Amino acid sequence: MSAAAFMPPVAAPGHSRRFIATMVFVLGALSATAPIAIDLYLPAFPAMADALGSPESRIQLTLTSMMIGMGLGQAFIGPLSDRIGRRKPLLIGMMVFTVTSLVCTVAQSADLLIAMRFLQGLSGAAGVVVARAVIRDHFAGDDMTRFTAKMMFVTMLAPMLGPIVGAQLIRFGPWQTVFVFMAALSVLTTFLVWKFLPESLPAQERRAMGGREFAASLWTLVRDARFIAPTLVVIMNFSMLFTYVSTFSFISQNELGASAGFYSLLFALGTLALLAGNQTNMLMIDRSESHQRMIVGMAISLLGVAWIAGVQFAGAENLWTVPAGIVLMMFGCGVVFPNAGAAAMSSQPPQIAGTASAFMGSLQMGAGGAMPALATIGGVTLVNMTIGIGVYALATAAAVVWTILVYRREPAAAEA
Repeated sequence: MSAAAFMPPVAAPGHSRRFIATMVFVLGALSATAPIAIDLYLPAFPAMADALGSPESRIQLTLTSMMIGMGLGQAFIGPLSDRIGRRKPLLIGMMVFTVTSLVCTVAQSADLLIAMRFLQGLSGAAGVVVARAVIRDHFAGDDMTRFTAKMMFVTMLAPMLGPIVGAQLIRFGPWQTVFVFMAALSVLTTFLVWKFLPESLPAQERRAMGGREFAASLWTLVRDARFIAPTLVVIMNFSMLFTYVSTFSFISQNELGASAGFYSLLFALGTLALLAGNQTNMLMIDRSESHQRMIVGMAISLLGVAWIAGVQFAGAENLWTVPAGIVLMMFGCGVVFPNAGAAAMSSQPPQIAGTASAFMGSLQMGAGGAMPALATIGGVTLVNMTIGIGVYALATAAAVVWTILVYRREPAAAEA
């Protein structure tokens, strides 16, 4: 199977280096704003539980509610961007995100915080879903994979630095300080969009879809194996990754004895591994085919999950052995993500890129909200986390195999 069959090599328009650099920076900031809002406050989880008088499971729901909000928000904002263009939904979404971040600072109960985090995710979805659509407006195939990898370098720096920044913020201020920081970051991102991001979907290419047309487009995507197979890779890989993200703050501090500051360093190490995997994938693009890169990444992730399970079976789990497995798992995820995401988006024309991005993103965020909760239904413990990431890792591997089979059977290139 050739690389052209697996990843359609649609020629990208000629863009200057300055344009690409600007796009990487702005779209990276957009894609990072909501994710940094997800993990910036992770080190504050125990302090928030004490301050609000809520159990840990209740505080974890503030994370779940934001993920669900991001999923629903993408389902609405993506098709809207196909209809009215990319800029307006972005600017409105980021302004609402700023307001909801500020409201979170005055929440006096976990219930109010859960509701505000849902609205924060709903509005923050604009940056995530529209950024993917804008990339598809300009690129496809391996060109899209290269650009996505460059943007992910910027995007991944945010979650890597997020818990470190969050840990420092709560050292010198109350937990509400992290939400003030989120609001300030949102204001900056909104300015970047307004100043530097031109409209990428011309009026003549926009699609005004009614309910019936939208449903028909979704049904078309569901039936398109070239889209749904790699989308399942993204969903299950994200479920594996986010089960770790949403639980390890409690596990490292309450079960393994880490401080909030040390947890933030461990989290940064895992995110650095994700970033290293992404950059390794970039180096492999001209030397290997996309399906080969996904197989390599998946194998490394499975090795990491097996290591985490093994050290527990041997009774050797601690703050060094468990993160070692997490590093391997995250590195593999960094290789798999850009290839699977680019394969799914490249299979669709730019005219429905917003809808395709919304569908994939909604499923991804919905899984990110629900799957960790299912994995820890018996409690937030290291054992339950390991079982969860193990199940999702095997599901990811199965989806990778299906994707390869689909692209061998249906090698037709997507139209730009």
